[in-house]
Amino acid sequence: MASTVTPSKNSAAPSRPGYGQLLRTRGAWTFLLPGFAARQPFAMLTISIVLLVQHTTGSYGAAGAAAAVTGVSMALFAPYSGRLADRYGQRAVLVPGILLHAVSGLTLTALALADAPLWALFAAAVPTGASVPQIGPMVRARWGVTLKDSPLMTTAAAFESVTDELTFVVGPLLATALCTAAHPAAGLVTEASLTLLGGLLFAAQKRTQPPVTATAGHARVEHVSALRVPGVRVLIVTFLGIGSVFGGMQVSLAAFTESIGEPGLNGVLYGVFAAGNMLAGLVCGAVAWKAAPRQRLVVGYAALALAASGLWAAHSVPVLAGLGLLVGMCIAPSLITGYTLVEDLVPAGARTEAFTWLTGAVALGQAAAVTVAGQLEDRWWTGAGFLVPMGGTLLALVTLVALRSRLAAGPGGRTVARGVGHRVPVAVD
Repeated sequence: MASTVTPSKNSAAPSRPGYGQLLRTRGAWTFLLPGFAARQPFAMLTISIVLLVQHTTGSYGAAGAAAAVTGVSMALFAPYSGRLADRYGQRAVLVPGILLHAVSGLTLTALALADAPLWALFAAAVPTGASVPQIGPMVRARWGVTLKDSPLMTTAAAFESVTDELTFVVGPLLATALCTAAHPAAGLVTEASLTLLGGLLFAAQKRTQPPVTATAGHARVEHVSALRVPGVRVLIVTFLGIGSVFGGMQVSLAAFTESIGEPGLNGVLYGVFAAGNMLAGLVCGAVAWKAAPRQRLVVGYAALALAASGLWAAHSVPVLAGLGLLVGMCIAPSLITGYTLVEDLVPAGARTEAFTWLTGAVALGQAAAVTVAGQLEDRWWTGAGFLVPMGGTLLALVTLVALRSRLAAGPGGRTVARGVGHRVPVAVD
């Protein structure tokens, strides 16, 4: 296990922890590099399915539905995968999942190219989504072990958000380029190949994975599901709204660029959106925040809902690019703060599960948004799919404001989880 970061003997803990200090943490690069390669395919999956199925069926509704089945499947199975990783170790869960995902993704590709009926695509989409490797949550869990009780945890959360968004800059661009310039199936084939290679390399890094918590000495540890923590349920709703932005923009940008005869601009516009997210994430990680995370989440999410509400009125590439950049810049603070709150709300032995609940919520929101946006684009006007990010974020904002008190940790920064019939305090670490 990598050592905990501590201040030097001659100085106090830095008030503004930096990325340089974070990246000098011993053992960090052994999981960062393979982790980046392994989660790159996740940013390619939805857009690759949309572009392939739309090409073979001619319908954005069918394409959105196939992508939605994948997203819903991932959302339902991701927390279970995280729980198994907490109990049996990340490698034990990753290796079989990676192999299943590669096979399922290639099967989905073959069926789409063979003009198989939609139900057959759905059947292949279920295992494809269920087996998506949860690399991001697993990397975050490794940071939690490596930086135990360190002030660098907020910086690490920001760094992970930036890394996620970098993949969402590169992934859609790569997938769009492959599907439009090479072959409609090239995106999914590349996604499956990168998952296989990058995922197995990440799984091989056994030294930095969190310790298995199934037993402690000779006594069995009682596992408390992260879903039983009230604050986690509030964060799930919040992240569902964020997923609605991702899914709504993916379909709507594809439809918009095709309507103006420039389908290649789809990846560029989505890349601008993701770049805004990445740049805002860099800033968030470099700032020594004075406001409490709960307050930052409410303010940041309100800004996101306001920015997303203007997308449907954009009718030109420059305006849409500018609004997309603004929306992206508003997403990062909410994502980073939400992941940071997990460290205060959830016991150490359930954090991988908690992170996968949030990742799954994004995927579920994205899946629902892809489905609804696809139907709106088919049946209403071009750009109607942009109504989905507006509706999703506004509904989530109302929930967040109403239930924000549940995001407060228990006394002394410890989490209080609800037990069966009574409340049991659960100490973090």
